[in-house]
Amino acid sequence: MTQPRAFAGSVFGVATIAIVAGAATDTNVELASEWCIRGLDAVVLSPQEALRFLRPGDVALGRLDVRRSLDGVENGLVELVELERRGVFVLNRAPALITTHDKLITAQRLDAAGIPHPPTVHVRAHRPLPDISPPVVVKPRYGSWGNDVYRCESAPELGRVLEEISGRPWFRRTGAIVQSLVAPAGYDVRVLVAGGEVAGAEERVAAPQEWRTNISLGGTHRPARITPTAFALARAAAEAVGADLAGVDLLPLGDAYVVIELNGAVDFTSAYSLPGGDVFHDLAAALALWPPADLVDEPSHVGSVPQQMRRERR
Repeated sequence: MTQPRAFAGSVFGVATIAIVAGAATDTNVELASEWCIRGLDAVVLSPQEALRFLRPGDVALGRLDVRRSLDGVENGLVELVELERRGVFVLNRAPALITTHDKLITAQRLDAAGIPHPPTVHVRAHRPLPDISPPVVVKPRYGSWGNDVYRCESAPELGRVLEEISGRPWFRRTGAIVQSLVAPAGYDVRVLVAGGEVAGAEERVAAPQEWRTNISLGGTHRPARITPTAFALARAAAEAVGADLAGVDLLPLGDAYVVIELNGAVDFTSAYSLPGGDVFHDLAAALALWPPADLVDEPSHVGSVPQQMRRERR
């Protein structure tokens, strides 16, 4: 997890903070922009650009997502390891990103930590049906956006779904996971955990006639009801997988919650701000990104991409 650190600085004596991602998504661009507005020198870089431009003392926040093909993590994990070797301070290190995106490893880590999580089994092609009683959910081992997720109420239905997906490239490569179904409540709670602290949260409400809460499937947002139990569970889940910044998805179960999954490249907006808070400021504070005041001796440059970086990226 994130630890206090000394800012060695880069071009202007203040560290450049690079959001290292496979794509300049809306969240990545907004995060860099909002951090710049708040006085940090933040920029979105590809893994290859990060290797070219970052120097010892700079910060790389890994936000590699799963591949659109649903068969693994985006390219860039090797670059994060190399950045760390070179003295760049890496948040969301490669092992943490693998763990948050690989739902099988996530389940294993949560189980080892005693964190409530649906029973989970791994299914591969030409193997016997898993020893798990319906109702269940079938999903890619590296899944996202609600794609190729199935709810099965019986063993025959589970068999039909596994037969249907058996030819999918992602299934042939990594298999699927089957989880016991947590009775849908019509919403879930997504909590942003950064540096071991809750920095934001929101509830996602399922679209009419839809049991999944994904926004990509028509779900909507609403402010999260502050629940200390939920926040404590989210912090414990992020710690169990070693993530510095992650979204933790919780489903209500009676008076408690169950961790469904984690996301090391979680999407969010300003609407995730807690009452009286500012999610972008709170994320930076939790990740210890603010440099000591005596290092900020060039205020006219704060919030800008270093001139050399801008010139070379044209």
